[in-house]
Amino acid sequence: MARPIVGIIGNSFLINDQYPAHAGGTMNSEAVSEVSGCLPLLIPADPRLVSVEELMETCDGFLLTGGRPNVHPEEYGESWTEAHGAYDRARDAITLPLVRACVARGQPFLGICRGFQEVNVAMGGTLYPEIRDLPGRMNHRMPPDGTLEEKFELRHTVTLQEGGVFHQLFGSTEVMTNTLHGQGIKTPGARIVIEGHAPDGTPEAIHVEGAKGFTLSVQWHPEWDAANDPVSRPLFVAFGDAVRAWAAEASGSLRRSA
Repeated sequence: MARPIVGIIGNSFLINDQYPAHAGGTMNSEAVSEVSGCLPLLIPADPRLVSVEELMETCDGFLLTGGRPNVHPEEYGESWTEAHGAYDRARDAITLPLVRACVARGQPFLGICRGFQEVNVAMGGTLYPEIRDLPGRMNHRMPPDGTLEEKFELRHTVTLQEGGVFHQLFGSTEVMTNTLHGQGIKTPGARIVIEGHAPDGTPEAIHVEGAKGFTLSVQWHPEWDAANDPVSRPLFVAFGDAVRAWAAEASGSLRRSA
């Protein structure tokens, strides 16, 4: 039996600073395949090449990945400054309407880091350009030096709302996570429920209130060691279950209409 398809949002990338490519982290595909039990399909996030409608008909669910470029501040009503960093308008043009369409349709997605921020912006929220510049906030960025293991090591706790969906999923109101981001939620969008915070108050775990489908999104990177990490694994397992449920329902609807 064919596995359901998870579209993994790719990022624009220059190989050797010259050759343009759409790239996706191997660990994202591994988490989707090995933990969620779905077929990973890398998506070139560019409206010249794909449409939201085509993606939703091709894929059963979506992984909104992290990425170095940030959501352009014009998408949430602010002007660009150097603090907002690099951006990817082509990805914005795909992911923001994709999030809204998935929420309306009930199609599952999992947001990670930039993807977490995309979900907030898609629902009308705003972002801080640089968390570490805010009074009382810690530096959430990836350490500039060290091995990959050191960069993705668990660095702070996330406190979760008691009785919330994340508490029920993880079985605890406090979990340890990595942290590799510069921006973060300033104001939550409509229907965005913040259920998790870092020790400095930075939002870390959200979902869309009243959505019919899976909309869990996290500011950290659960794709790292997803098969073994006690927080990452249940998140990707739950996502895979939601994608399979969507695919089964969609298949049943097709059979009934045939």
